[in-house]
Amino acid sequence: MPAVDDLSLPRFPTLGPGDGGYESYYLKAAHPSEPKAVWIRHTVHKRPGADPTGSLWCTFFDRDAAPPVAIKQTREAPRAGEAELLRIGNARFGLGEASAHVESGGREGGWDLRFQTPEAPLHHLPRDFMYSGPLPKTKLLTLLPAARFSGSADLDGRELRLDGWTGMVGHNWGAEHAERWIWLHAAGFEGRSEDTWLDLAIGRIKVGRFTMPWIANGALSLDGRRLPLGGPGRVRQTAIDESPTGCRFRLAGAGLRVSGSVGAPREAFVGWVYADPDGSEHHTVNCSAADVELEVIPKEGPALALRAPAGGVYELGMRERDHGMEIQPYPDG
Repeated sequence: MPAVDDLSLPRFPTLGPGDGGYESYYLKAAHPSEPKAVWIRHTVHKRPGADPTGSLWCTFFDRDAAPPVAIKQTREAPRAGEAELLRIGNARFGLGEASAHVESGGREGGWDLRFQTPEAPLHHLPRDFMYSGPLPKTKLLTLLPAARFSGSADLDGRELRLDGWTGMVGHNWGAEHAERWIWLHAAGFEGRSEDTWLDLAIGRIKVGRFTMPWIANGALSLDGRRLPLGGPGRVRQTAIDESPTGCRFRLAGAGLRVSGSVGAPREAFVGWVYADPDGSEHHTVNCSAADVELEVIPKEGPALALRAPAGGVYELGMRERDHGMEIQPYPDG
């Protein structure tokens, strides 16, 4: 298990009474051969002048069966644990384990999971000062970019054994969400080992009255060789064509270009409300069993095609409400 660094630790205990902020620890685990996945979030939300609240979110995806099944429960008094990073009610989240029992809206569920990886965390922001400075207002890193899971999860009468499932574990926090964002993670590429994966955070931030162009931050790992992608210096080489059900993208890194697509049928997505500390909201749609195709073009050598059927996450955060996606009946914040 990688060593804990300061960016792994919870930030919400440092917020003052007048501060606003949000924080999330989240994981995605995918079946190795079937189009099934689990997406679990543990979030803390604090409005200025108010006490923080904690929420537990869980979604089951199965593209061979019904639409995703989801649940969310909000509780008072989240806290940093003595041995865990976060406790929300009976739920515990640590670097190598997570457990909870959730009841809400006539549904019931829970999880008892273990996860590990031999890989170091992925720091998405390319400069240390970007983690301590005012911009971007959302900070993030992937704690375990190539995690292997064991344990079980159940929701609304469905029980899953996650032994041998693969995915990721992440951490983000900030004063507000990006104006628009895409989260893209992919693993389980055909013919490749588990140390081949893609992890990207792509956002448009608002500075005053202006919304900046798309900036991508992340990496492609090819057989354990980690290749950074995007960054503020490659904005002109970043092209994003997004919709609620998928996107096409073109990115550049040091010595390579990557283009590709990610998406899934509309009925494979779950939709949520994400609130900012100031009370404004985004609609967010997510499919954690999305199809991913990549073309990797190095400066030297042949191009490489990669496919991960149902092995990806596609999440889009947006302001619009006319996207046609069903939004879960749970408020946020």
